[in-house]
Amino acid sequence: MSETGAPTSPGDLAGSPVRPDGSQVGQARLAAAEVGSAARSAGEPGEGYALATEAAPCTGAPPSPTLFRKEGGSCVTPFSDAAKLKAVFLARARAEGFDAVRVTMPDAVPEIAERLGRWLAAGRHGSMGWMAERAVWRSAPGALWPEARSVVMLGLNYGQAGDPLAGLAAKDRGNISVYARGDDYHDLVKGKLKRLGQWLAHQAGADIKVFVDTAPVMEKPLAAAAGLGWQGKHTNLVSRDFGSWLFLGAIFTTAALPADAAETDHCGTCRACLDACPTAAFPSPYQLDARRCISYLTIEHDGPIPHEFRRAIGNRIYGCDDCLAVCPWNKFAAAGHEARLAARAELVSPALADLAALDDAGFRTLFRKSPVKRIGRDRFVRNVMIAVGNSGMPALAAAARDRLADPSPAVRGAAVWALGELLGIDALASVAAIHRPGETDGAICAEWDAALAARDETRPAPSR
Repeated sequence: MSETGAPTSPGDLAGSPVRPDGSQVGQARLAAAEVGSAARSAGEPGEGYALATEAAPCTGAPPSPTLFRKEGGSCVTPFSDAAKLKAVFLARARAEGFDAVRVTMPDAVPEIAERLGRWLAAGRHGSMGWMAERAVWRSAPGALWPEARSVVMLGLNYGQAGDPLAGLAAKDRGNISVYARGDDYHDLVKGKLKRLGQWLAHQAGADIKVFVDTAPVMEKPLAAAAGLGWQGKHTNLVSRDFGSWLFLGAIFTTAALPADAAETDHCGTCRACLDACPTAAFPSPYQLDARRCISYLTIEHDGPIPHEFRRAIGNRIYGCDDCLAVCPWNKFAAAGHEARLAARAELVSPALADLAALDDAGFRTLFRKSPVKRIGRDRFVRNVMIAVGNSGMPALAAAARDRLADPSPAVRGAAVWALGELLGIDALASVAAIHRPGETDGAICAEWDAALAARDETRPAPSR
């Protein structure tokens, strides 16, 4: 969900596609143009790449069977028609491991401009300022790249075996969203899209750009327009075949491919996702207030987590699957087949005491190749402190006490809150007497005052 810096367009890079005989066919631009906010450049989730491949210009050279050829002064595909090109492309996409592939037009969702405008005006994007900064492009795919004639939307199943919410019951352990228990999907999907995009560019003589949860692209409305599924009442994509468990990628291209029909909404009167949200982040069906969403709070939000949401977070230390997991359409979903997305044993219900002790090097080692690494050690351990406070286990107070001198103010503040939840007033006052006088951060001093006041209110009245 984030980005870095000013808007970028795909830049020039090195490299030239090569024919089977070894001769070059023209300059290619493989722009690893990262898009996102300053926070994302520091490693926040949602980071991805845009790829633009420029096919070779038409020349009088003999046609290659895998490229385009010049005919009557214009470039044409070696396929007899676009439908055949699309059919072969879909087969290649499935061979790359994509579970769902369909096509739509850049102007297929004109209503998203109004919807996005209302959402931003209500402030429901929270601190994600990049949503507003690039709203013009985000609300009109055609404005992002006027030359694009087709948008290919692709889905990769990341469903896991077992109950995604089972880990919520283990209060001494952390619960990581299922999508982040394996390798980083951005890197995985990006590689697949690059290979497909290059093939399409060479076959159709077309320009392409690929996106993986990045750039000002509204992937979910486009996926619904392409027929991959529909946006459920939780605003996420729901598939009749894969439930709520699809990673999305997009290929914009100047090739004119036949469009598929959009999917219709099959939510009916169901409101399971709305009722399951621990923080009431859905003010109404099909409306999300990100400021209340646990995924936003634990991944995108920097600094202290607002007090009103801390207890509801429970042991969710990275993301939240509640609204996704309760969707009835998941009964038709099967576990994904991509081995690199399979959950690592060490990321399934890890012990909070171990996570609380992570330094930066330990964090990077544990979450190597994981999307969790994108939020950085400080934000992650802040989340762990909230889970420690929600554990109800005084034995974990030591883990919070050890973080009272942490260099990160966000971690120290969350540790104070955790101790306030776990210790009685006398024990809390003793710890405060040691650590409160030397604290120079006003916000953390306020955490101490609030914790002591809350515990003092629960002190039993003296007997008479």
